[in-house]
Amino acid sequence: MSMSDRALGALEGLAFGDALGMPTQSMSRQHIREDYGTIRGFRAAGPRQKIAAGMPAGAITDDTEQAVLLARLLIEGSGQVDVTVFAERLLDWEAAMAARGSLDLLGPSTKSALQRLSGGVPAGEAGRYGTTNGAAMRITPLGLARSTRSIPKFVDAVEATSVATHNTSLGIASAAAVGAAVSAGVAGADRAEAVEVAIAAAEEGARRGHWAAGGEIGPRLRWAIPYLRGTPASQRADAVAEVIGTSVASQESVVAAFAIAATAEEPWDALCFAAELGGDTDTVTAMAGAILGATHGTAVWPDSERAVLLTTNDLDLASLASELLALRD
Repeated sequence: MSMSDRALGALEGLAFGDALGMPTQSMSRQHIREDYGTIRGFRAAGPRQKIAAGMPAGAITDDTEQAVLLARLLIEGSGQVDVTVFAERLLDWEAAMAARGSLDLLGPSTKSALQRLSGGVPAGEAGRYGTTNGAAMRITPLGLARSTRSIPKFVDAVEATSVATHNTSLGIASAAAVGAAVSAGVAGADRAEAVEVAIAAAEEGARRGHWAAGGEIGPRLRWAIPYLRGTPASQRADAVAEVIGTSVASQESVVAAFAIAATAEEPWDALCFAAELGGDTDTVTAMAGAILGATHGTAVWPDSERAVLLTTNDLDLASLASELLALRD
């Protein structure tokens, strides 16, 4: 696999996972089973889907849209992101979504941080309470644009894209983990190697931002992956949903995404599995998809679903991947 194939695989994996998790997001596992049965491919939003009501099969959500927004800012800024411009773009994006009647808007940490930023609170303080997974869900483009040869420098870049909304030890550590796994995969690492780089980045990220209480990302990754690997296949859904957790909290959803990706036998099957778990399924599945795509390349994603994904959402991920790689240090 070439670096460009892995880079495109990461962006596609993010979007594939996002679209697979779209119809099941914020639902319970019981309601998912009742409304959709077994997930094997894209499904339209069902009758009990409130956030993405009426969305067609293969439609992406805020996870991919905010990642694309960040990608374009990185390209415009030659690898740098202006905090004020980023905040303005996020608010513009939410306004456009609301005008279309969508309820898939900014997450709780991002929304409250941008309100504080608009009220004159400095960027370093506006995101001091952001501990959810918003920074991690959109970080994949940075993994294409930056290498992890220097973990501290890589985390510097992660911190710069997170500070406005998730300027906490948990928010930065979780974004650093996902971004570093993608970056390592793009550079040629296998899954095990990418996880080790991710843990190192998470441990560096945990020293950044405002300290936030909660299980730390690095240690939870070291626990969760062997735990899930040692769990019988028939019990893994229970293990992820009930023990690791799939909520918007970083220490649950980000760790769940890594555990699923690290123990996957078939990447596509792993994403379908994640979409059935309940909770923040679109984000968990998107992050797992990005990690798997970076370490496996585009060949693991089905062509039939790719056609649906690209046409439904008018995405040009190949161009984005190429332009982001051109920035790579």
